[in-house]
Amino acid sequence: MSAGSVQGSSMRRVVIAGGGTAGWMAAAAIARTMGRTVDLTLVESDAIGTVGVGESTIPPLVTYNRLLGINEADFMRATQATFKLGILFDDWRERGHRYFHSFGMTGKDHWSAGFQHFWLYGQEKGHHQSYDDYCLELVAAMQGKFAHLPDDRVNYAYQLDSTLYAKFLRGMAEADGTTRVEGRIAQVELDGERGDIAALVLESGARIEGDLFIDCTGFRALLIEQALHAGFDDWTHYLPCDAAIAVQTESVRPALPYTRAMAHDAGWQWRIPLQHRTGNGIVYCSRYLDRDAALDRLLGNIEGRTLTEPNMLRFVTGARRRQWHRNCIAIGLSGGFMEPLESTSIHLIQRAVLRLLRLFPMRGISERDVAEFNDQQHTDMLQIRDFLILHYKATERRDSAFWRQCGAMPIPDSLDQKIELFRETGRVFRKNEELFAENSWVQVMMGQGIVPRAYHPIVGKLRDDELARLLATLRDEVGRTVAGLPDHAAYVARYCGAMAA
Repeated sequence: MSAGSVQGSSMRRVVIAGGGTAGWMAAAAIARTMGRTVDLTLVESDAIGTVGVGESTIPPLVTYNRLLGINEADFMRATQATFKLGILFDDWRERGHRYFHSFGMTGKDHWSAGFQHFWLYGQEKGHHQSYDDYCLELVAAMQGKFAHLPDDRVNYAYQLDSTLYAKFLRGMAEADGTTRVEGRIAQVELDGERGDIAALVLESGARIEGDLFIDCTGFRALLIEQALHAGFDDWTHYLPCDAAIAVQTESVRPALPYTRAMAHDAGWQWRIPLQHRTGNGIVYCSRYLDRDAALDRLLGNIEGRTLTEPNMLRFVTGARRRQWHRNCIAIGLSGGFMEPLESTSIHLIQRAVLRLLRLFPMRGISERDVAEFNDQQHTDMLQIRDFLILHYKATERRDSAFWRQCGAMPIPDSLDQKIELFRETGRVFRKNEELFAENSWVQVMMGQGIVPRAYHPIVGKLRDDELARLLATLRDEVGRTVAGLPDHAAYVARYCGAMAA
């Protein structure tokens, strides 16, 4: 097929293979957006479990839910969700050190220079207050406070039960016309002439024909890889963790509005407070820690009684080379895996779904659309990959073989440029609508121990009294706002009533 060709005449029959968070996020968005223009079928088997551990999210999910017309309180009640203002990182730079990666802005930027330049200048002038003191979301999180503020002044995401989220979306999708077919896929049938997918054949013998297929079969990548051989780029040499264990526990304290990521000598551990329980997990490199030892470590560092059997996972960090190949689009884990350190799994599902809707091939597949989709998806994953690598590379830990490997490993040129530009000049540039904005990079780089050697000369235009007044005003505004916020757990209980339920 030539680069600009269009195949077929109609892509009306859309078949989603697999449910879970990815499948039902795709179904709910397509059904609500495309309405009667497509016939939408989702095939899933109750006998096949889902990964179901993507419980921590980032702010774009707020927008996604709004686009679908979801009532936030109803959604939070259904998923037992709490609010999230960022991630607390323990023991990453060195043992005993912690820092916070928050959502939102720190201080106030000038068009020519980010706030970090003014803060660095202030440090030189004797204003030794922490960079953290200028961020509303960070200060609120550390005090356990939250409320919606006018003009969306608080940037937040959710900590949620992803299994319940899939169930919630299923209800929406089916109400909007999605047909769910129960059954295990036995065969992916290809068109002998074109090589496209023609149908899914179930173990029952049922045959589900379609024009466009969406692969939400998780790590198995049943359609995009097993049937169509789209290829995979392995990034384990940059992100060496390859296994995880998840377990749920009783809540023993009021839920805090942040997720914790606690480094250990062969990876890290998460703790995510929901309303009805706490999600826990350990991510590790099996080269340095075996499964039994990892499980012992996880169970030795949890709070409350366990509610579930441990869920053992193996994974390879990387990306499918072509996430749209022929008449199949991979969404979710079938398209690649970014370890959950910065809570990007559900976001990547969201990005792929919205991108597909923008490029929907109603009158046949254009290879230009396919190329654009793949390029944008790959760019997203490369940029997230670099941000994740930063946490492992920029560390002073040398107390284990794992951390010595991370500290010594070569990194992509794109990340090296970002780190060294910041180290030399304090500058960060956001490229191609990348997910993580300037403040995210600044917080993590400084949190991991990278301190700029210089700042932008424009800050020198401020007189000493003007600088002092600017910094004090910004700190005071944050302090006053946070002082007026209610306790997070109490606000959640009042807002969505899930506690009473």
